Amino acid sequence: MTANNAQPVPSILKSAVAKRTPTFLIIGVQKAGTTSIYNYLKQHPQVYMSPVKETDFFNKDWDNASAEMKRRKKNGLVSWDLYTQLFDGATDEHLALGEVSPNYMLNYQTSAELIQQRLPKARLIAILRNPVERACSDYLMNRRDAIGKQTPLAEQVRSRGDTSYVLLKGKYYESLKHFFDVCDRNRIDVFLYDDLRKNSQTFMQGIYQSIGVNADFVANTAKKAQTAKVPKNQALNRLLKTQNPIRTVATGIMQLVPTDLRHQLREKLISINSQDKDKAKFTEEDMLLLQQYYREDILKLQDLLQRDLSAWLKDAS
Repeated sequence: MTANNAQPVPSILKSAVAKRTPTFLIIGVQKAGTTSIYNYLKQHPQVYMSPVKETDFFNKDWDNASAEMKRRKKNGLVSWDLYTQLFDGATDEHLALGEVSPNYMLNYQTSAELIQQRLPKARLIAILRNPVERACSDYLMNRRDAIGKQTPLAEQVRSRGDTSYVLLKGKYYESLKHFFDVCDRNRIDVFLYDDLRKNSQTFMQGIYQSIGVNADFVANTAKKAQTAKVPKNQALNRLLKTQNPIRTVATGIMQLVPTDLRHQLREKLISINSQDKDKAKFTEEDMLLLQQYYREDILKLQDLLQRDLSAWLKDAS
């Protein structure tokens, strides 16, 4: 068929050909500034970020997941088509497309293989935090949000160190090594949360260089994404933040009150019952057990990355 006789390409095929997918993923870890970094990246004119911050798409093989498993996924992203639709808003000005799902490292045995299959050329970025600090921050977040039983950290180390997600999220060596083995090591960059705290602008310049956009851009990093708070009274916090009979009855009574006012009242009560995280003290036993728990993993990670992590080993024995 000559060019003159060529049939026009249907618009649906044009959109399929033009489909864009992520050029980078931030794969970890939780409580290492990933929400702030997501917001800073959104400011860059050459970067397009998924409107869903934590898609968690590569945590499971959704093509082979059960109907029940798909039904339980909160954001409904259970197919490749739905996932890629997140990036339909990207334009030619966006040189880098990305998303942030810090649990990819936690679920490394599944996510590394799926990422390699679907996005074999995407850059992968891991942001690591001193695992002792990370565990403490995660624990306080769970207290704030009334997640689980808030078992003291020392008890978690002693009784269920191999099953506690709060603790396992800080064991970086095995997950990173797996990503290095499955994916091209040259496309994986590792940053430290310590550097973000020291100089956020210099840190973000490193991220920009990694994903291939103008590194001279200066993001507004003055506002932090989250202010750490802990409840003064855990029983009251649980009443306010979890579904329970008392809250159900109160909600029924409050139906006479406008929705916005109800939400404002609830947030006011939560604020009154909140205090700065520094008020929540960890015991010397907590810290010593955590340092001992992570010591071997830190040493192996240090060798893997060929980077000095001695600051993370402070006071460990």
